[in-house]
Amino acid sequence: MPKPDAQTKALFEALLPNDPKIHVKPLFGNYAAFLEEHMFLGIFGSDLFLRLDERGRKALMREPDSGLFEPLKGRPMAEYVRLPSRWKDEPKVARRWVQRSLRYAASLPPKVPKGKRSVRRRAPTAGGRARARHA
Repeated sequence: MPKPDAQTKALFEALLPNDPKIHVKPLFGNYAAFLEEHMFLGIFGSDLFLRLDERGRKALMREPDSGLFEPLKGRPMAEYVRLPSRWKDEPKVARRWVQRSLRYAASLPPKVPKGKRSVRRRAPTAGGRARARHA
């Protein structure tokens, strides 16, 4: 996985809103910012990416050099778009988009905790090996 360069990391930190509900976590060997449990901003190598609603994604995708965020080639993450790299020199523009992403994250419902998956036990056989039960 690509590692963030110093300039991208510094911009990421500068773009983070000052809010106690925001926390940063490692992601793919890089960093992502979360509003409570919803990711809204991240870095992946030298790229910055945002989570946006459909209207925001369409608007940002019209910008040259933006694109879907694909941590693995051909496997885009739903709702995430890469910021144009030229915006590294235009932090005011990038900050407006980060605020838009933050508003979208704040509008999302709380995540429902995943329940424990039930494991189907196997019946032991005479030799001590488990054999699958047939329903």
